[in-house]
Amino acid sequence: MNIWMVNHYAVPPDVPGETRAFGFAEALNRQGHDVTLISSAFRHADLKYCEAVQREPKKTAWLESCDGVRFLWLRASPYGGNLRRIWNMAEFAIRARFDRSVRDLPRPDVIIGSTLTLFAALAACRLARMLRIPFVFEVRDVWPQTLIDFGISRWNPGVILFGMVERYLCRNARAIITLLPASIGHLRACGALCEIAWIPNGVHLGLAPQPQRPPGYAPFTVVFAGSHSQANSPATLVQAAATLQSRGRHDIRISLFGDGPLKSHLREDAVDRRLNNIEFKNWVPKTEIFKVYSSADATVALLQDVELYRFGMSLNKLHDYMAAGRPVLFAARSFNDPISESGCGIVVPPEDPVALADAIEKLAEMPLEERWKMGLRGREYVEQHHDFDILAAKLEDLLRRTLRRFDESARGQSACTAESGVR
Repeated sequence: MNIWMVNHYAVPPDVPGETRAFGFAEALNRQGHDVTLISSAFRHADLKYCEAVQREPKKTAWLESCDGVRFLWLRASPYGGNLRRIWNMAEFAIRARFDRSVRDLPRPDVIIGSTLTLFAALAACRLARMLRIPFVFEVRDVWPQTLIDFGISRWNPGVILFGMVERYLCRNARAIITLLPASIGHLRACGALCEIAWIPNGVHLGLAPQPQRPPGYAPFTVVFAGSHSQANSPATLVQAAATLQSRGRHDIRISLFGDGPLKSHLREDAVDRRLNNIEFKNWVPKTEIFKVYSSADATVALLQDVELYRFGMSLNKLHDYMAAGRPVLFAARSFNDPISESGCGIVVPPEDPVALADAIEKLAEMPLEERWKMGLRGREYVEQHHDFDILAAKLEDLLRRTLRRFDESARGQSACTAESGVR
């Protein structure tokens, strides 16, 4: 199959950002398919243009191979605030639909459009319609419900517009991939009549070496890696650090790797509280991040306490933590919970710094051998359920079924047209 994936934020693993699309493309290429990722040349994770733009700044599109995966980078305007970000989304979608560089690619058999932005998925849908091939809708977030659950009025014009686009995509998809296991009812309510498959995030096990036994010496180190944004509730971690320091636990240290809109505020808060048990470090590429995890004793992931997660979640970092073979502290309330299911860590309520501090202390006091076995359970779980090769095989099967149904439908329509002509 020749497959196009339209994903606004897709990047290779040596730069910050979303690597799910890369993982699937790499695995599908190994299975004999031809995959092209159509992505924005301006990266959301670090607000920088990709290297191709720096080499040839006057172009609007750049086709290159990144670690064996073909990317078509499309120019989209830089941004810092929300209004310019919306324009960036719209500009990328317009280029994805109309830019000559897209039309010059070898004709695909199927197009996958991801809702990292609804505009990108809409462009993919319209491309598929123009080319008369099936459109597969990948649901990463439930729009516009995400906005509503984070406090925006359901009568906001943007929310209404997003709802209209979501319903259009559900009704016109030939298949739907969802990362949220409890979202199927919502998608049906939006008009989806096609097959819906749950395919969660995966792990690049080629980048994740076999776990090594934790260091076991003081201080006990807990690592957070990812965006310092409201959705990941990093303020809870800072407050937990303050609680631990007030208890005199100077043998515990918390390290946050990454960047995001809240980082400067979090750092200032830690200084104001005079915390000496927490540190903020720069982003580390996925090709190097497992070295960071290996030097830690435990990892931590957090989510806000919002109704949105009743649909489930699929955090990239969570599966990477598990692949590293370190116990995971998970401060969240979600429909699905791989930490409890695998027995590889401790789950506490979201936005509860005292409960999180208690869990960190419990892990710190746990015998090293017990923590080691806990971490290995996580590694075994992702090897069985989240290896990109396994997930890509599921995606391949879904795409083949979708193409077969599409061809049968086209033949049926042709037969009806021919019969009508005879009459």
